Amino acid sequence: MDYVNCKLCPRACGADRTRGERGFCRCPDTALVAKAMVHKWEEPALAGAGGSGTVFFGGCTLGCRYCQNAAISGGPVGKAMDSAGLRAVFEDLISQGTENIDLVTPTHFLPTILPALRPRLPVSVVCNCGGYERVETLRELEGAVDIYLPDLKYADAVLAKGLSGAEDYFPVACAAIREMVRQTGPVRWEGDRVKRGTIVRHLILPGHVENSLRVLDWLGETFAPGEILVSLMSQYTPMGNLPAPLDRPITAQEHDAVLSWMYLNDLQGFTQERGAADRGFIPDF
Repeated sequence: MDYVNCKLCPRACGADRTRGERGFCRCPDTALVAKAMVHKWEEPALAGAGGSGTVFFGGCTLGCRYCQNAAISGGPVGKAMDSAGLRAVFEDLISQGTENIDLVTPTHFLPTILPALRPRLPVSVVCNCGGYERVETLRELEGAVDIYLPDLKYADAVLAKGLSGAEDYFPVACAAIREMVRQTGPVRWEGDRVKRGTIVRHLILPGHVENSLRVLDWLGETFAPGEILVSLMSQYTPMGNLPAPLDRPITAQEHDAVLSWMYLNDLQGFTQERGAADRGFIPDF
């Protein structure tokens, strides 16, 4: 795994980032840390009382048009760090009492991140990603990640192409999530904290309830109760100049329809109130 002929993500650009070439993510051959913080707003079973030690990386392999973190995901933003610098950031967050190290959109910097995770940290490591991952890349993470926190954004290929430029999102993400679950096994709790397993996030998009129902159908058909957890997110906040219906939050009817479908599929996990759709919850980058 390296930055030469880069194929870390499914875009498989083949850019030689060590020579200054830039692929889809437009990022260099070293990690870019946009923000490191004690994050209290992750799922309670992850953050707990101490919060997550969250490290936001600049750039992204998806580029969703509605991204709440667009200030950092749209390009090469952040402080350049090598593996030793990253390790120091992780240890500083742990010294503040955080309950895990939460790596947000790490895929395009994994050659720098992986050495920083050795030797093993004394807290869980969370891989917080968009779900659009190569199985071959994920296999390099086996043993280094305790909890996978992927999105499963789309079952609709047209929607995935229009909003994230990734028409193949659904089959790629499904294969990735299967690999994540293979690595972590069923969700393992210690008290009220998740210590190992896979938690699949799904953001309800306004006007696209059918997409959400298809996502939940696949999860319910693929995994046994308790094998994964689902985090159903209602926090969609209109960003930029998007056309209707993406120019509004979700409605109560949309929220209730998807929530009911989650329960009908015997999926366990977490849900958000519609009040989570508030710019105040977006970190200040």
